[in-house]
Amino acid sequence: MTTATHSISRFGMVTLLVLTTVLVLVSFWVLEVMRRSAEDSGPQAKRIDPDYFVETFTFLRLSQAGGARYSISGKRLEHNPVDDTHHIQLPEVNSFSDERPPVKSTAQRGIVTADNSKVHLYDDVHVDRPASGQSRHFHLNSDYLLVLVDEDIVRTDKPVEITLGKSVLRGTGMVANNATRQLQLGNAVQATFASPERSR
Repeated sequence: MTTATHSISRFGMVTLLVLTTVLVLVSFWVLEVMRRSAEDSGPQAKRIDPDYFVETFTFLRLSQAGGARYSISGKRLEHNPVDDTHHIQLPEVNSFSDERPPVKSTAQRGIVTADNSKVHLYDDVHVDRPASGQSRHFHLNSDYLLVLVDEDIVRTDKPVEITLGKSVLRGTGMVANNATRQLQLGNAVQATFASPERSR
């Protein structure tokens, strides 16, 4: 009788242990299913692919008088829907005015902000303004340039090299205002001035 009682007791303990193990495994399985379901129903990752693109384009902004104010062109334009910016391959920005010569800026790539007021130019950036009247030919090259198209201002915090006629200026950081024809260099400025040509 005692042996049978112990056998029944051991059988009950084993059964209870198996049931407990099964319940623990089922609980882990339910938690894992709930976690995966929450991840699947969570917010989707933001789209980073362009939602449209344009090959070989030109965008022209007119002044209130109806004349050309500035143009932006390039090899390819892609629109980023996440921040509403436009990414451009081989951008070219031209600024026009009746009172001063046009300014052309080029680079390997560019980004136009959502409100079209700023153009960021990157890699092998060049700016050219032809000589006119008392103004000498202006040429600039840098790795980065910010063009404020509505204000006709270009600026950078990177090293720049500027050629004015035959004189060369180098520095880090620059603000150039084409409307007022003012140029301001930041740090580590170096200048090489050409001697004026003497008349014979």
